[in-house]
Amino acid sequence: MNIKPLADRVLVEPKEAEMKTAGGLYIPDTAKEKPSQGVVIAVGSGKKDEPMEVKCGDIVLFGKYAGNEVQLEDKKYLIMKQSDIMAIIG
Repeated sequence: MNIKPLADRVLVEPKEAEMKTAGGLYIPDTAKEKPSQGVVIAVGSGKKDEPMEVKCGDIVLFGKYAGNEVQLEDKKYLIMKQSDIMAIIG
């Protein structure tokens, strides 16, 4: 895949929603929550006054409704601003 986000944008592959509960019950598609965790696939170059803090491969937490969904090569991704990312899981 050849995509380069601009400025302070980040391309994130969201983690799939859980299919089962801890007790073993299957969750129907209508009851699944949007994922709020994912892996950074590509990052922009940043802004003059705001350098990029995330890098490719970071696992990040973001808001439930953060970013815009895009589909590339039959996979769904989110493009969001770096400021929409709440934390890096390390």
